Amino acid sequence: MPRFYTCSVEIPDPATLATQLKALAAEAGFQRFGISGVDLGEDEAHLRDWLAQGLNGSMEWMARHGDKRSRPPELVPGTVRVLSVGMDYGRDADEAWANLRAGERAYVARYALGRDYHKLMRQRLQRLADRIAAEIGPFGHRVFVDSAPVLERALARNAGLGWIGKHTCLIDKDGGSWFFLGEIYLDLPLPVDAPAGNHCGTCRRCIDVCPTQAITAPYRLDARRCISYLTIEHEGAIDPELRPLIGNRIFGCDDCQLVCPWNKFAKRSDEPDFRGRNDLDRATLVQLFAWTEEEFMQRSEGSAIRRSGYQRWLRNIAVALGNAPTSAEVLAALQSRRDIEDPVVREHVEWALARHHA
Repeated sequence: MPRFYTCSVEIPDPATLATQLKALAAEAGFQRFGISGVDLGEDEAHLRDWLAQGLNGSMEWMARHGDKRSRPPELVPGTVRVLSVGMDYGRDADEAWANLRAGERAYVARYALGRDYHKLMRQRLQRLADRIAAEIGPFGHRVFVDSAPVLERALARNAGLGWIGKHTCLIDKDGGSWFFLGEIYLDLPLPVDAPAGNHCGTCRRCIDVCPTQAITAPYRLDARRCISYLTIEHEGAIDPELRPLIGNRIFGCDDCQLVCPWNKFAKRSDEPDFRGRNDLDRATLVQLFAWTEEEFMQRSEGSAIRRSGYQRWLRNIAVALGNAPTSAEVLAALQSRRDIEDPVVREHVEWALARHHA
């Protein structure tokens, strides 16, 4: 973990340095960037209320660090500014919709089709911090890419990268929502950028399209009903009432972003690390259900899908097979796992078979 230094040299004019810092961010491969302060009072109140209602489900880590998530100087002493950056990963929305309509195929969230973005972005952010240090000398900083209690969307909004939409994702009016976020906490007193305004208006497409109605109100997401949470974070059995609504989504869900009208401005990315791997953008459920644990570990190396773990991977595919069109191939795949040792996977396999026999 990078050490937090104390600035030991006189920095250039803050406005000049901010401009230079953004130019270096662009050179590092980030398509969007901005600087914010560290006051997140309103967002802290929203987070506290969300946690108090238990909408985080089993994600206890959301509350584990108290208010450090919304108070950058408490997480990293000396922080006075945050540089937020975004990296595009946009893909073809028509291709995604076609995959969702093909019930025999698996749907994996677009962000997870390629290599896990965390390592790539973290390396680029650290190189960016090193470039800054080479220009001005040692300075206080710490790099984050979804790696610590950070309210990244609120910070990015305050830095002008976009607004938080009704589905709780960040939206840029010039680039939609298909981009990753990262941050560098800074001890440099730089001028801040203007926060992004909200442009959702009366639109509620993301609320209406959610398969499980997890967006219970504008800007309010109940993780316990969210397919991304259920297929990635949630351990154990999935609520039987929600299983039919999951469809063929085996890792994450993009529906709320796919219907967002602002994503017509999303930038397609040809970053090699984000290109699809293991044919996850066209594989069938039967093909993926046949992976052994060794094969899963080998194929998921460097991929976000490893986060689910092998048992949850099988559990999710069993649910999707239960929702797939009935065929001899689907039934044979489910029968092949009927005696699996894991009781959770076995329960979902039996549920899926019962769906087809019914």
